[in-house]
Amino acid sequence: MDPVNVGILGILLLVILFLIRMPVAFAMAFIGFLGFSYLCSFKAGLKLLARDIFEQFSSFPLSAIPMFILMGSFAFASGIGKRLYDAAYTVLGGLRGGLTMATVVACGFFAAICGSTAATAATIGKIALPEMKRYKYDTTLATGCVASAGTLGILIPPSTIFLVYGIMTEQSIGKLFVAGIIPGIILTFLFIMVVGLLCWRNPACAPAGGSTKLKEKGKAVMGIVEALILFAMVIGGLFFGWFTPTQAGGIGAAGALAIGLARRELNWRVFIESTRDGLRTSCMVLCVIAGATVFGHFMAVSTIPFILADWVGGLPLPAMAIMGVIVLIYLIGGCFMDAMALVVLTVPVIYPVVVRLGFDPIWFGVMIVLVSEMGVITPPVGVNVYVIKGIAPEVPLETIFKGIFPFLIAILINTGILMAFPKIALILPALAK
Repeated sequence: MDPVNVGILGILLLVILFLIRMPVAFAMAFIGFLGFSYLCSFKAGLKLLARDIFEQFSSFPLSAIPMFILMGSFAFASGIGKRLYDAAYTVLGGLRGGLTMATVVACGFFAAICGSTAATAATIGKIALPEMKRYKYDTTLATGCVASAGTLGILIPPSTIFLVYGIMTEQSIGKLFVAGIIPGIILTFLFIMVVGLLCWRNPACAPAGGSTKLKEKGKAVMGIVEALILFAMVIGGLFFGWFTPTQAGGIGAAGALAIGLARRELNWRVFIESTRDGLRTSCMVLCVIAGATVFGHFMAVSTIPFILADWVGGLPLPAMAIMGVIVLIYLIGGCFMDAMALVVLTVPVIYPVVVRLGFDPIWFGVMIVLVSEMGVITPPVGVNVYVIKGIAPEVPLETIFKGIFPFLIAILINTGILMAFPKIALILPALAK
């Protein structure tokens, strides 16, 4: 059979395995092994499988990923997420829709110490959803907001997607991290504007809460100072080149652990559980990368990536219009595939085209994260939606998916702003060492 046809058949089989809920990492490794063995030889397939898995699991640059994931786990166990939400609610709770706005702000702050969308949505959702239910907020707005605001976890640094993209493209992870700060702040404000517009159209969906005194606001804000210091230490160290990404993640994890101990939030049981959660998530991410690497080598021998790259690069369109096509490809792909898997699979194909078209690699990294954000809330995969479903099992899935669409428009607007004004993402990286 022609290699291209084998590649297409492999992609179709991969989609089928995804649809029947086979773990993403194992599905990609399995199809990659079978396809490579068919096109080359069974012996070559076995060697490829062993080599790719060993190389990814022993890669020093990838050691930054478990460090930052562990930082997020310790931050959750240390009660930082609850204090961030309490501070945001104290400041914004008196406004109509204030609880929802507080949820967005809390997700933005927690994203600054956690690189995962699912962890951000789960942490803030466990605190915010019961409160919004108690104040009789509209369920569609409440669940859709938490699922969507959780996506800030991979845009505001640190971010696992930025880490993987930087390692794959050999770009500065420090510059990628700081590149996400301004777009992340803009998206946070856009989410708040969405809440304001929805409350303006239907005031009953989000009643106003009680007002608080200035002294109470100040006390609540002081409760999150340690989280801000932790963020500044980790990102500042990367920004000024004081330490490597792996060292930054380790320092961040130690800092979050120290905060938990100082506040007496941690005990042995919580410490062991949070460490186990961090280890489990790290293994999942590394397995996805290893599986995608095996599948990527199968795609390489099928020649599909090169044909696709030549097609995209040869389109008789302006460079920005081609970028629009690339964004559309990612948006559609994100509906059917895990964000991490999609990035690992597609970046080796799309990145050379992007560079050839003259786009800045750091800016494109931010674009990748923005379209990945859409993927984690759009049906049918929508990982964040399933996270919220797990927190609020009584809420139908269609209600949560309905709630994310106004916020999806905000992400699309932010993507458009970044395409029109690329320097928004490049101001801070230009200052980094």
